Amino acid sequence: MAYYRKIGEVPRQRHTQLRDSAGALRYEELMGEEGFSSDSSLLYHRGVPTAITASEPWELPDLATTANHPLRPVHLSLHALFDDAEAKALDPVTSRRLVLGNGDVRISYVVAGAPSPYYRNSTGDECVFVEEGTGTVETVFGVVPYRAGDYVIVPRATTHRWVPAELSRLYAIEANSHISPPKRYLSRFGQLLEHAPYCERDLHGPDEPFVVDGVDVEVLVKHRGPGPSGIVGSRLTYATHPFDVVGWDGCLYPYTFNIEDYMPITGKVHQPPPVHQVFEGYNFVVCNFLPRKVDYHPLSIPVPYYHSNVDSDEVMFYVAGDYESRKGSGIGLGSITLHPGGMAHGPQPGAVEASLGVQEFDETAVMVDTFRPLEIGEAGTQTDDGVYAYVAARALIDRPD
Repeated sequence: MAYYRKIGEVPRQRHTQLRDSAGALRYEELMGEEGFSSDSSLLYHRGVPTAITASEPWELPDLATTANHPLRPVHLSLHALFDDAEAKALDPVTSRRLVLGNGDVRISYVVAGAPSPYYRNSTGDECVFVEEGTGTVETVFGVVPYRAGDYVIVPRATTHRWVPAELSRLYAIEANSHISPPKRYLSRFGQLLEHAPYCERDLHGPDEPFVVDGVDVEVLVKHRGPGPSGIVGSRLTYATHPFDVVGWDGCLYPYTFNIEDYMPITGKVHQPPPVHQVFEGYNFVVCNFLPRKVDYHPLSIPVPYYHSNVDSDEVMFYVAGDYESRKGSGIGLGSITLHPGGMAHGPQPGAVEASLGVQEFDETAVMVDTFRPLEIGEAGTQTDDGVYAYVAARALIDRPD
């Protein structure tokens, strides 16, 4: 983000001394992207941020994937993955289960009620959509509260901990890159433009430092290495608590954005998915489809036309409401559909006719489009209904002439 913030104690000029009231020196850390060539922040620690006393392997959850071959659309039911009673003892990091993934992005799901370990993803940014629940994310930058409908954006290599206040359903999008607003929404200096469907006022970062005392603090680190998708884990022990930052300033920090603050763009006829985009990463985009007025042409067809997006796979996570184009397909809340590139997809038979004359949609869904084919993780394999690919053909057979 190019939206500058300053929190807590910082010196008047960067790279100059900052001392506490007793004269002890604070230790400056630059956290920056793309090798000093992109967004960064300066953090001021009480302790030395490089001091570790141990490094051990962390065995990650199963990240293996299976190719979607032979090619077919897939319907997955994420709500079947976790028992709510058992989930109260699970945490939002180590209990994630991989649904879909490729070399650019991984999509996981978790239901959790317990605090996570201290954690840092050093492979890329995370965008975690909160389907249900409230709580906080404690970070080196401060505390970020979350609630249902939030996207929680955590920059790469940010040490943090999830602390649910209640059972939370979380849809985690883990990138191998950075995640940011689409470039077309930004001025050449980084301000969100008037035609963007949200603005800086809608982004909520930490408000004050969050300082914790402690020694020999364990942090789980996900990083590049010889594991599935090129990812492995390490368990680092820090001599002093990572949450010892007394102040920071810059344009790199965690924040939340809630879908209630997104202003859908509509038109005279059906608008394509890019108008619903909210974020982008390398080789993927994130969109959301929200309650809205729909097309006002007298002959409009409100549901999507059949389309072959030949360069990307489309993943739709159904969060709330009634998704008009999927009626009769078996899809419900908590469902995911994967429509792979290379084949057409669109409304179920009968959905086009049923939509004629409709003036508004009551639906909430989060979409991820990837430009590299997605493979199926263990959680996806477990919840694949096995029949979704053939629902349209069966509906045509059963439909009276």
